[in-house]
Amino acid sequence: MSDRPEHAEDCTAVGPGCPVEATLYGYYPHIVWNAFFVGFFGLCCIINLVLGFSYRTWTYMIALCLGCVAEAAGYYGRVMMHKNPYDDIGFQIQICLLIISPAFVSAGIYLTLKHFTLTFGASWSRLRPARYTYIFITGDIISLVLQGAGGGLAATADNGSSTQDLGTNLMIAGVVFQVFILSVFGYLLAEYTLRTYRRREKLSVAATEILRSTKFRLFGAAVMVAYLSILTRCVYRIPELTGGWGNELMRNEPEFIALEGVMITLAVFMLTLFHPGFCFPVLGAKQAAKYATVNSKEHYAESSVEMLPQRDTAYEPYSHRSV
Repeated sequence: MSDRPEHAEDCTAVGPGCPVEATLYGYYPHIVWNAFFVGFFGLCCIINLVLGFSYRTWTYMIALCLGCVAEAAGYYGRVMMHKNPYDDIGFQIQICLLIISPAFVSAGIYLTLKHFTLTFGASWSRLRPARYTYIFITGDIISLVLQGAGGGLAATADNGSSTQDLGTNLMIAGVVFQVFILSVFGYLLAEYTLRTYRRREKLSVAATEILRSTKFRLFGAAVMVAYLSILTRCVYRIPELTGGWGNELMRNEPEFIALEGVMITLAVFMLTLFHPGFCFPVLGAKQAAKYATVNSKEHYAESSVEMLPQRDTAYEPYSHRSV
């Protein structure tokens, strides 16, 4: 905990006896950076809505839009705190939303592994394609609940109270669990990528064309950059929270901007710029039927995976839905 004057709990605005240094963060949140984040995530939400409806990438759209809305609202809370660092509403908004929003963005990343295995073959995947979604989205929800509940408790509890400590511990548990889930995902993605590359000669013509396409490679690079960015952010959050409220790391805004704001900005930027609608259309329902037709014509002559049942091949239609 920071060495805050006892009367600071009664402060409602910066003034005599209530310096900005006595606030939890000890500074005025930077107006330019925080306003930029509000505008950036708001714009990305609109873009993902348009692209999601255009290419029918429904679940991907929902995940990224929820993440963008939460990020924009969270940074708006910090804009409120720039005007008044003692603003309780602004503090509660930013602490609750900025802690949970990356979980929504990571959910969009988790969706890709299922569709990679459906596209290039499930026989050398450690899990059946659908299980990737169930396992990682479930893990994401658990971390989301832990972080959300912890953030809510910590933001509304009295400073130094047992309730605040409980909220902090829940947030830490949620972030640590998110790092664990991200690490498992990274291992499985790397393993499947290596296995696919070693057996690339066995891919169907359609799957080979996708693998060699510049757009798909850009999408793959975007997923990797987004993954590493979110992982970096989560690792940063662990010592920030475990150090106690008002610790030196928590009161360092440049590090917060670089390791929280910029990391999630980079992740959302890459996932939006190289949207699967035009870089990896198999993920979208709009072109699923097209690829299913291509795959069915060459299935028996040149399967994506030798002896792979039709339900596990690259371009199975999902009754005109996408996940």
